[in-house]
Amino acid sequence: MHWNDHRVSPSMSCDSFRPSSPRWFFLPGPCGRAFFSPQATVCRLISCATLLLLVGCGSADLQDHEILGPQLQPEDFFSGFLTAHGVVRDRQGGAIRQFNADISACWTDGIGTLDEDFIFDDGEEQKRVWTLTPGANQTYIATAGDVVGEGVGRWYGSAFLLDYTLRIQLEDTTVDVRVDDRMYRISEHVVVNQSQMTKFGVGVGEILLTIIRHPDTEVECAPN
Repeated sequence: MHWNDHRVSPSMSCDSFRPSSPRWFFLPGPCGRAFFSPQATVCRLISCATLLLLVGCGSADLQDHEILGPQLQPEDFFSGFLTAHGVVRDRQGGAIRQFNADISACWTDGIGTLDEDFIFDDGEEQKRVWTLTPGANQTYIATAGDVVGEGVGRWYGSAFLLDYTLRIQLEDTTVDVRVDDRMYRISEHVVVNQSQMTKFGVGVGEILLTIIRHPDTEVECAPN
């Protein structure tokens, strides 16, 4: 069935629809193309809940996310050349895509720029450039071309949490999805990341990835 064909067979479920043009990805992380269609969005409207802002959630104190690992201060870890390797899963937990990414991270006058180039297992390539601006109390404002407004991040100990809204471009429309990124530094050069994605409070998929820092690889940072 083509995206523009709105006829729905009684035997079709919400997960029968697959968009034909993927425009998903994150910081550090990407998404896959199999989570959304206009029809699936309508199906999920029957289950609507409010997704609380990660930083403001009293039941998920930032300190509760700390693990026994090195501190994950963004200026320290996300600096230089990094690679990311992960899998995209649908809302049932099935793996639907794999990807690898190269990340060039630079900090100038206290502001970080993360230039990410993704390639998926089907050959599709995607790009995202993040800007991280430090704020008070170990918080960060995160912006990117397809992020709606400003994302909010905060680090404590070995954990860095980032909450933002991603705007996905489909064939003839856009869809905004809430993304909850949780990153944990487990060793000097390795961070593991889980990205939970929701629409109207309903889970639509997740990304599991590992980010590896390569301190011996030089990165040329753009001048001011």
